Amino acid sequence: MKKESIINYYDRETIEGTEFRRLYSNIKSSYEGDLKSVMITSSTVEEGKSTIASFLSISIAETSGEKILLLDTDLRRPMVHNFFKLPKENGLADILDKKCSIKQAIKQTSIPDLSIITAGKVDRDPTLLLNQNRLREVFEELKFYFDLIIVDVPPIIPVSDPIIIASEVDSVLLVIRVGMTPKEVVKRAANFLKNSKINIAGVILNNFEEVLPYYYRSRYYSNKYYNKTRPKIKN
Repeated sequence: MKKESIINYYDRETIEGTEFRRLYSNIKSSYEGDLKSVMITSSTVEEGKSTIASFLSISIAETSGEKILLLDTDLRRPMVHNFFKLPKENGLADILDKKCSIKQAIKQTSIPDLSIITAGKVDRDPTLLLNQNRLREVFEELKFYFDLIIVDVPPIIPVSDPIIIASEVDSVLLVIRVGMTPKEVVKRAANFLKNSKINIAGVILNNFEEVLPYYYRSRYYSNKYYNKTRPKIKN
């Protein structure tokens, strides 16, 4: 059976849908100026950063009336193309290597205001691909085409890529998988950003329900909103 795009699992009427809209509102209100790009990262792997970046992009595109781009800059373990059932080729790596133009790399989705640039085909060390000057050129052009860019980047601790990319974005959000990621690991990731003079604008707690007493959980409050089968997606 052919798997569906992650778009089919998003429901704006759920508690999660409400929280993604609230998250976007908080990001905008906390940033002084014209917010054009938001980076989503985590301390380490499998904390759900790509899932959150995807659902946040869908939510904003469906409700804001703005042109949204989800940009997959995780050139080592890309997930966005899998989530949206899109070809990985002709993506960011190809743009950086000047094998295709930005316009050629933009992929449309079934949501009119949501576009995606996948990771692309990586033929060499991703760190070498992420040349600061070239990366800046790409972001400047993307900001001309889109109102907001959601940037999915690799985790902070395993590789240096997020530090390079963070200098090109307006806001950085750190995803923490509650009950899984040790506090010391989160502190280390935060220090990496702080030492590079990159401020964390906010923290997103993922998997929060699994560590709360049952009476705090949204599914205990109401089951009527949970009318779609949830995908078992690991980042």
